Amino acid sequence: MRKHATAVIDAPAGAGTAAIALRGVTKVYGRGDEAVHALRGVDLAIRPGSFTAVMGPSGSGKSTFLHCAAGLDRPTGGQVFLAGTDIAGLSETKLTELRRTRVGFVFQAFNLVGSLTAEQNVTLPLRLAGTRPDKKWVREVLGRVGLAQRAGHRPAQLSGGQQQRVAIARALVTRPDVLFADEPTGALDTKTGREVLGLLREVVDTFGHTVVMVTHDPVAASYADRVLFLADGRLVDTLENPSAEAVADRMIHMEG
Repeated sequence: MRKHATAVIDAPAGAGTAAIALRGVTKVYGRGDEAVHALRGVDLAIRPGSFTAVMGPSGSGKSTFLHCAAGLDRPTGGQVFLAGTDIAGLSETKLTELRRTRVGFVFQAFNLVGSLTAEQNVTLPLRLAGTRPDKKWVREVLGRVGLAQRAGHRPAQLSGGQQQRVAIARALVTRPDVLFADEPTGALDTKTGREVLGLLREVVDTFGHTVVMVTHDPVAASYADRVLFLADGRLVDTLENPSAEAVADRMIHMEG
């Protein structure tokens, strides 16, 4: 069991040294009395080659944080840097290009195309971007996620865990700066979920990728290097080298 310790919430490092940096990020939905402040001045930096979990009570801003950090939504105010690029100021065309080439996504729903094989699902982002897949790299990515022998299988021929592995391979095939995962084990049983979490851990430790995962599960969060806690749109705490017990205790105090 890894030891855990609380840590001071760090202000953003230089944009060029962080995989992701948020500076004074706010997100407001609606106007006037109907306005909902989903994010309230979030400042943080995530170092390259790290595994970060994001947690908080329902309505704390977790999903909004992920969407803004990944370029899926634009903040109302502040700056979002991805590997030194201020993505908040990009045009829609440039933002779409960035998401296709520098950001990987894994969601609770596997979002695989049923008529395509595992390999074809993995190469889909490349083909959509008009890029010819590097067959050697595709085989390597499938091997990394343990599906070298399942490349020709369609989703219906794969287990839930194997389908999520295909989704992870699809997210990695563009060699992204950051892989964002939104409740990636939510549709899986406990054993399969832990296998997928172990794979995400390996993606960081062995291959040096940066992973940011939104989760409500303390066990899932314990696979991360650091947990960020959001409440009412604010970053209120962090936990380094977390254990499931420490994460659960922190959440109980936040919701109490």
